[in-house]
Amino acid sequence: MPSDLPTYTNQVESGTDYTIMFCLDVMNKRLRVDDYSGKIDVIYRRIVDIAKKHALTKAFIKSREVDWQALLSMGCMMEGIYKGYFNGSDAYCMAMYNDLERRTSDYWLEEDQILQQVLSLPVKHDHPSVPSNMSMRLARLEDADQLSRLYSLIFQTYPTPMNDSMYVEKTMREGTIYYLVESENQLISAASAEINSVYANAEMTDCATLPAYRNQGLMRLLIHALEAELISRNITCSYSLSRALSFGMNAVFFQMGYRYYGRLTKNCDIYDKFEDMNLWAKSL
Repeated sequence: MPSDLPTYTNQVESGTDYTIMFCLDVMNKRLRVDDYSGKIDVIYRRIVDIAKKHALTKAFIKSREVDWQALLSMGCMMEGIYKGYFNGSDAYCMAMYNDLERRTSDYWLEEDQILQQVLSLPVKHDHPSVPSNMSMRLARLEDADQLSRLYSLIFQTYPTPMNDSMYVEKTMREGTIYYLVESENQLISAASAEINSVYANAEMTDCATLPAYRNQGLMRLLIHALEAELISRNITCSYSLSRALSFGMNAVFFQMGYRYYGRLTKNCDIYDKFEDMNLWAKSL
């Protein structure tokens, strides 16, 4: 499979009075600032310049609490809160846009209706067991190929090149953990946790189940297993971005005790278009 796809490039840029750690995300035409230090007004201007230079239509910064109001006054908008992101302190998703179409949601009211349906569900405190005809385990490097095939089957487009086994293997080597469910030696469901050990947080992501095996609670099993693994590694904050149009994935996180903390407009290219993503977070 191709391993030369345009993808994330994580970069660090330092000036006399600032440092920015950012992800230049060509696939999703966005700039994501994961960390920074220095003068916030200088940082903001640099973010705007970098986004324009690379023709990126969206940029956002995971702002600390002391800075989000300053960013708001510069023209950014708050789209969500990563609760507990910085070792227990909140991060604020402060976004800016260079394109009106990217800024405008096409399905906001429908997504609101889906969210209200999700929020009316009961929270499930039980811990389901693995079905007798299936097995669940932590993924290994040699699973990268079948994981990439699963993501190729499920997603027409995806924010990262998960259809590339080389990329999947790279994420594993960099610390992302995957849990998977198999039936008769066939991979049928998987999910991952992308760990930030510096700030003790992890993003639950890459959730996929073959259509024939959906609605059997497999994703809850995987998230439970990932959470247990994260707790053992002293990770205190778990969060996830779920397609706002997907009742199922939003329901999974809500019923597992995650809270809704905002919606990121046209945040990434998933399935076949730029989609709004709901932000869910939970203290572990």
